[in-house]
Amino acid sequence: MNSTGSPGGSRGSIRWPLTRRWVFAALSWLVFAPALAQDNPMPRPPQLERDVQFWIRVYTQIDTNAGFLHDQYNLSVIYDTLHFAPNTTPAERERQVDQARERYGGALRRVADAADAPLSADDQRIKELWGAEGTPARLRSAIDDIRFQLGQADRFRAGLIRSGAWETHIAETLANLGLPAELAVLPHVESSFNPAAYSKVGAAGLWQFMRSTGRRYMRIDSAVDDRLDPFRSTEAAAQLLAYNYRVLGTWPLALTAYNHGTAGVRRAKETLGTDDIARIVRSYNSRTFGFASRNFYVSFLAALDIDRNPEKYFGALQRQSEARFQEVQVPAYVPMTTLERALRIDADKLRALNPALLRSVWDGQQRVPRAYHLRLPLNGSTWTRELLAQRLSPAEMFAGQSSPPRYRVQRGDTLTSVAVRYGVSADTLARLNHLRTGAQLHAGRTITVPETPPVTVAAAAPPAAAAPAPTAATSPAAPAPAAPALTAATPRVALARPSPGGAVPAAVAQRESAEDAAVAAAAAKSRTAATSPQPVSAAQAEALSPALGPAAEAEQNPDPNDYSVAHDDTIRVAGDETLGHYADWLGVSTQHVRELNRFKFHRPVLIGQRIKLDFRKVSREAFEANRREYHRQLQAAYFAAHRIVGTEVYIARPGDSVWTLTQRTAQMPMWLVQQYNPDVDLADLRAGTQIVMPRVEEVGSGG
Repeated sequence: MNSTGSPGGSRGSIRWPLTRRWVFAALSWLVFAPALAQDNPMPRPPQLERDVQFWIRVYTQIDTNAGFLHDQYNLSVIYDTLHFAPNTTPAERERQVDQARERYGGALRRVADAADAPLSADDQRIKELWGAEGTPARLRSAIDDIRFQLGQADRFRAGLIRSGAWETHIAETLANLGLPAELAVLPHVESSFNPAAYSKVGAAGLWQFMRSTGRRYMRIDSAVDDRLDPFRSTEAAAQLLAYNYRVLGTWPLALTAYNHGTAGVRRAKETLGTDDIARIVRSYNSRTFGFASRNFYVSFLAALDIDRNPEKYFGALQRQSEARFQEVQVPAYVPMTTLERALRIDADKLRALNPALLRSVWDGQQRVPRAYHLRLPLNGSTWTRELLAQRLSPAEMFAGQSSPPRYRVQRGDTLTSVAVRYGVSADTLARLNHLRTGAQLHAGRTITVPETPPVTVAAAAPPAAAAPAPTAATSPAAPAPAAPALTAATPRVALARPSPGGAVPAAVAQRESAEDAAVAAAAAKSRTAATSPQPVSAAQAEALSPALGPAAEAEQNPDPNDYSVAHDDTIRVAGDETLGHYADWLGVSTQHVRELNRFKFHRPVLIGQRIKLDFRKVSREAFEANRREYHRQLQAAYFAAHRIVGTEVYIARPGDSVWTLTQRTAQMPMWLVQQYNPDVDLADLRAGTQIVMPRVEEVGSGG
């Protein structure tokens, strides 16, 4: 395919046409355009205005050499603005923050205890900050709520400049799917428009996708990680946001779910019986719904205000030019060195234009996949797939991927050090290589490593003033020079198409389990850090997360189902669950579960049905953990072989059932249909009911 130009149609640029796959997706989404494009999709509730103003100040008034000491619940209460010299060490900054926290904690205690006694000028200021809300009890509780927020003005300004490279493609993608144009500013909050950004918990790219979520919509394997491609990840983010909206019904909730997870926000909505974002932010109480979740939507509104009025806050600035390039579809599996020779293009130029190709491809350990859309400089020769095939000899084109890359052990390496580097446990790495956990590694030996890239901190974005205008050789789609290097990936796993309710292949389950364990451990550290002093320097903030706001407290997860046990020991049946599953997780017989629910022997359980369970042998927590792990593995196995490329609406006919729905598309899992229709009674389909059906393609089909 010959694809010329850039991703947009403004300012006279050459348009970058959508692939056939995305055109079809756009057409299927048009059904939802009236519902998604509301008159005021992003309301700004007066009750949350003080929160929005707080984040505007964080994003525009102070940079990463300063910060606010504030109350974490009442963001209009800012006790002090702390300023640090640029060369101040993080330890010294933390000492100054701790001293200020102690000082204002003492002031709050004195004001709470003073009653009507005279106060010093400083204490009187604290009292006036709280106003009528400052009762003695509230002031005493506020002592533990003093929080430090590092300024972000320098990072936000740099993001404004970088955003020009992709803003037209983002706008076009949102418009094609009928989504609000305001969503285009979300990367300001997620990554400061740094496409090479990595978070400590494994999120990556412009839109900060977690690996498990990204695999629903993008190619993520041993050779390609589309999360690092600003264009592919934009299309995936649009799908995820539209999905969240369909499940939750409002854009404030859909955006909050991008940070907190779909199930978590759905639970908040159902618990309070409202979709009012202001009431949820102010009233919802959950272990994982902390400062980050409460502030995600208001920080988005602040970013929206600034992006619409950048000169008001930063004066004149010049955004980067749009990324411009052409594309050619690779006709087979081809080594990168072969393509460099045939195309006569320097490797550095190709690397800059193709950030999704992992290091294993550039090192020659993996080939560029068949049907991959390789980006080329716009000012060179015009290429087509057929022309490229003619330039390659049959011996240079392969039918499959090369042998999996392996890690060569360096002097001083241990199982533990290599495992930490790749974000897994030493036990997992030992199992992958059939070694004892305590085995020694000898320099020069090669070992199998997990598919996930090594755990790194977010790369520092280059200074805005130094950001050059993109050219064909230095496309803004390329990672910043300081970006963490990606690694070679693990062996490819031969995976048959998993049946909707079948077992998860052991190799996939082991690999995905290792990845998720690493993410869960990092997320747990992140949650612990939420109650400790916040980052006090740019380096500390980027080590935690590239996000401009605080790090997420819950894993990004689009599964809307609640797998917890209700207070009356019942659960709601989810897709691809059976009585046999419940019996195994409870340590009882299937017959016992039937008798407990007075089910006849041949009676099936139905999706959405309430089932009573017996927890005398297994705790509720253990049951929930097993249940979640089962669904995590089901979904991981499915999305190792498939990805979602769009949706379509199906109108139920007389006689339709959830089974006939899944059979309309080969191997469509029941759980996936349920996820796209969480409020539809799939156990009792009525003629005329609208069902949203995801469209999927097999990974590697070329799309």
